Amino acid sequence: MKNTARLKQFKESYPYLIMALPAIIVVFLFNYLPIYGVLIAFQDFMPGDKILASSTIWVGFQNFKRFFTDVQFWSLMKNTFLICIEGFLIGFPLPIIVALMINSVQNRKAKKYLQTIYNAPHFISLVVAVGMLQLFFGRYGLINNIVESLGGERYSYFLESSAFRSLYIWSSNWQDFGWSAIIYIAALSNVDPQQHEAAIIDGASRFQRVLHIDIPAIMPIISVMLIMSIGGLMGVGYEKALLMQTDGNLAVSELISTYVYKRGLTGIPDQAYATAIGLFNSVINVVLLIIANTTSKKFSENSLW
Repeated sequence: MKNTARLKQFKESYPYLIMALPAIIVVFLFNYLPIYGVLIAFQDFMPGDKILASSTIWVGFQNFKRFFTDVQFWSLMKNTFLICIEGFLIGFPLPIIVALMINSVQNRKAKKYLQTIYNAPHFISLVVAVGMLQLFFGRYGLINNIVESLGGERYSYFLESSAFRSLYIWSSNWQDFGWSAIIYIAALSNVDPQQHEAAIIDGASRFQRVLHIDIPAIMPIISVMLIMSIGGLMGVGYEKALLMQTDGNLAVSELISTYVYKRGLTGIPDQAYATAIGLFNSVINVVLLIIANTTSKKFSENSLW
């Protein structure tokens, strides 16, 4: 009976499985197959060597120990953690707030215009985005020109360590908050309008309806997105940080990801060492993901597994 039920279930769902197959293949090729390459983190590997061969020199955890004793270890951990946690504290609630605000707009055309305006920055490439930052916040950019015209002094945002994190985090959130809000807007569209009508009859204000109807409706999505965000907390990319790096802000802009890029792909490549650092960073993310999922499962009904 069980086999018959499973066969029936497969016949009903196989069209969807076929549709998902290309995505599964892409994920396997670009996310799972490269995992084979992490073996070089445990080797004395040189560019051109085979990953598995009779001549392979295995060094165990030597590359990891080398990173832990590196003079830059603590500064890299501090810089990466601070930029990630500050970005998370600002970037996670922002799309939720924006989605609730857009959902509260009654005019459909206004909603579409707002979504378009908020989503547009997401499609700007990082190179262009950093170029825009230079035009606005560079030493001879618009902001400094306005400040000087008002009698102030020019401030080198890209040369001052104190300005890097704010510039990086706020510009990143400006690019992504509208795109990230889409999933919450989609969830809010499933809220039964009769609930709002009943609440209005009972005299509930718009804020009360958001608080007691909209937020509970998207809470499962918020929980899942929170778990995934915490799981990728230390996964900041190197591209934007590298584009914004200068000699003046290097003390705070050198992250684990930029360090891995430099050690693995520039100068005299040390790919085994760079792979070990990247693997260490990935292990931190996995641990955070497990902790977040376990905590969510303990205190709510929502979890990834």
